[in-house]
Amino acid sequence: MSDVFISYARSTAPQARLAAEALRALGYEVWRDDELPAHRPYGDVIEERLKSAKAVLVIWSADAAQSQWVRSEADRARASGKLVQLTMDATRLPMPFDQIQCADLAGWTGDPDAPGWRKVVGSIADLVGGLSTAEDARAGATPARKLSICVLPFANMSGDVDQEYFSDGISEDIITDLSKVSALSVVARNTAFTFKGKAIDVPMVARQLGVGHVLEGSVRKAGSRVRITAQLIDGAAGDHVWAERWDRDLTDIFALQDEISEAIVGAVRLRLLPEEKKAIERRGTSNADAYNLYLMARQQYVSGNQGDSRREEAIIRLCRRATEIDPGYARPWALMALAQTSLHFRYGRPGDNGLAAAERALLLEADLAEPHAVKARHLREQGLDDEAFAEIQAALKLDPESYEVNLGAGYISFRRRRFEDAIRYYEKAASLMEGDFTSAGTLHSCYAAIGDRDGARRAARMTLARAEAAVAQDKSNGSAMGFAVVALAVLGEAERARDWIDRALLIDPDNLNMRYNFACALCVHLGDTDTALDLLGPLFATTTPTWLNHIKADPDLDAIREQPRFKAMVAAAETRLADAGAPA
Repeated sequence: MSDVFISYARSTAPQARLAAEALRALGYEVWRDDELPAHRPYGDVIEERLKSAKAVLVIWSADAAQSQWVRSEADRARASGKLVQLTMDATRLPMPFDQIQCADLAGWTGDPDAPGWRKVVGSIADLVGGLSTAEDARAGATPARKLSICVLPFANMSGDVDQEYFSDGISEDIITDLSKVSALSVVARNTAFTFKGKAIDVPMVARQLGVGHVLEGSVRKAGSRVRITAQLIDGAAGDHVWAERWDRDLTDIFALQDEISEAIVGAVRLRLLPEEKKAIERRGTSNADAYNLYLMARQQYVSGNQGDSRREEAIIRLCRRATEIDPGYARPWALMALAQTSLHFRYGRPGDNGLAAAERALLLEADLAEPHAVKARHLREQGLDDEAFAEIQAALKLDPESYEVNLGAGYISFRRRRFEDAIRYYEKAASLMEGDFTSAGTLHSCYAAIGDRDGARRAARMTLARAEAAVAQDKSNGSAMGFAVVALAVLGEAERARDWIDRALLIDPDNLNMRYNFACALCVHLGDTDTALDLLGPLFATTTPTWLNHIKADPDLDAIREQPRFKAMVAAAETRLADAGAPA
């Protein structure tokens, strides 16, 4: 089991992640609740991990001091003699923890030489071992460990923001490739991408993440040519270890990615095992055009205008073309299945419902997770909740880091009104894709449903930042505007929220997803149920069983469920669907 268990409140999740990365860089096995397995009860796993850990690091904050979970975990650690404490905001610790030494890390950004952090590391060394003494820890001695690296998002130098998908795809593939090297510890994609678009001080980033090397680079794609530059930097000294530039035809992109990954491994004086080299070279397709089309389709899925069926139609066109070019490429089959499923259930489209494409993807790549998420969605829409839950757990077991799967798991949990489970999955999805405003936008509803006001406001701030960025790129993105309005309302900016509503209804009046979110904001936060019902009218007139069931589950509409006008809308929709032979 783990050496160190980390206990914290959600508001200090970034600091908890920072502490975990720093401890892992010292060679410790660290566990925190972002690693909860999807197939086991939450409480059982916590109990098991607490009991088996050699040290329990409690990160105190104002929120943690009020959290019954953190206080319970801290009490168990105290009773078993393995409590290590630090505070991030100089908050007054609750009794009896205020009688125990606590390191002050207010404002800590990952500096391994910070006195408070050295105190923490020394205490953990005393409890866990691995470092010879606490003094060794303070002197900077570390146990033998893997070489570590962070791959920063490659800069898009194409002069066209629409090419961002390609540079991001290259960066993600290099992270994936290097993660297959057993002697190398690679910072996760979601952590690395938090630095996207920022001015970077490489030694500071290395200290913050506890890594020895940082890779940065750029991609310039023009016509059928691509130029990639990459430089590997020593994290401590800031010196270049290795740098290279390639100018190639796009048809050589896979050989080029292999070359980059192998050059990095060589630069840090490692040798690839034969099976690792083989794993790196396995990409699902050897066709650059099919790969490019898939990356374009996935960009549409992540940041496109949800609620506008043209998004799904574009994804399907791109993926269909990719599979025509390479019928054996599983990933576009899986993504096409997700889009077809959405068209079928959200918009009531006849024809392909996504299952055939999902089965084709699994036939080509049996351990692909996303097709299981498609099958789980179909089971959920049939009312087979237990079967849907089992299917989404299978998907999470195959790939717990899949954005699409965590998004699907969040949706299924939300529909079952299991909001704490939904929070866990939506938080994970939001961390995996920095442009994802959908997960963030659903999070504040989930937090509000369980009475966590601080969590709701934090999620609203995240939603607003991401939605505003999406609207800056596409002024007609009604889905982003819808989520932004709810976020503004949660944050108390009522006047600005109403301005956005007026503007958005002129730009994208037919976006039902947007109108629905506006209605939620109006009835929950802005006290205008009449306008909310006006906005819901067109949705009820055309609603599918999926939309109607979502309306019945959404806690944001609990405030108007008993209103006669709302009840009449629901009854009329149920009658219309029953007459059409669709179960409501």
